Amino acid sequence: MAKDADKSKKLKEDGNNHFQAGDYIGAEGLYSKAIIADDANPSLYTNRAMARLRLGYYDSAISDCNECLKLSRGENLKAHFILSQCQLAIKDCDAALESALQAHRLCVETNDRSLGPVTNQVLRCKKDRWDVMERKRTREGQELEGDIVALMERERDDAVKSCTNDFDRNEVKEEWNQKIALLRETFEKSRPAAEKKRQVPDWAIDDISFAIMVDPVVTKNGKSYDRASIMEHLRRHQVDPLTREPLHPNELRPNIQLREACQEFLETNGWAAEW
Repeated sequence: MAKDADKSKKLKEDGNNHFQAGDYIGAEGLYSKAIIADDANPSLYTNRAMARLRLGYYDSAISDCNECLKLSRGENLKAHFILSQCQLAIKDCDAALESALQAHRLCVETNDRSLGPVTNQVLRCKKDRWDVMERKRTREGQELEGDIVALMERERDDAVKSCTNDFDRNEVKEEWNQKIALLRETFEKSRPAAEKKRQVPDWAIDDISFAIMVDPVVTKNGKSYDRASIMEHLRRHQVDPLTREPLHPNELRPNIQLREACQEFLETNGWAAEW
């Protein structure tokens, strides 16, 4: 098909106007016409994907992002960012996190100014993914209790059936009922701690690696990062990740109070090492 770049550009501009006015249906239609005029322009697919994201057409938006990445050889920050939002909306948390991390990588490599929103998306993906894992852990704990109790009840009934007189039957039944009651009591005592929502506080998370800080240092602008993460960043780009102002390693200072807080949190929440 012959491409008409000028016509496509005009349709894209019209689509942008509709998008900015909140007319996402109109924008989506205009971007579609622009793609018909020039189907090799990656930015048209991300524009349409954004409109479809706003409309809740997540599967279609994901297809647009994948087409853009195909044309861009996988190196398109906007496509990864929108893709992550769509994947999170359909509860595909693992894929959403991977897409967000790809967007973050491109932000760092290109020194893009959208690092803030992309970082927030990574953290949102990690939190939603953790919530899914927590719900699964709680559900599995409840199922485990039910399975063990059912198994013990079957063994009790079999033991009672093997008895030859009422005295032995009552004695065996009482013994097994006490075991089952003790098991239920043990599960009940552990339930408050086991089912308590486990959450990593925002102040403990490094905005570069998205892990809990072990050795936090503070920049001249007052933002703290884990030492390993910020030093690795400064080896590539000697600028503040947040403000984009020049930053050198000798300007970093240990954040002793935050380090002690992170250590205390990890000591009482060992599970957080998996965050």
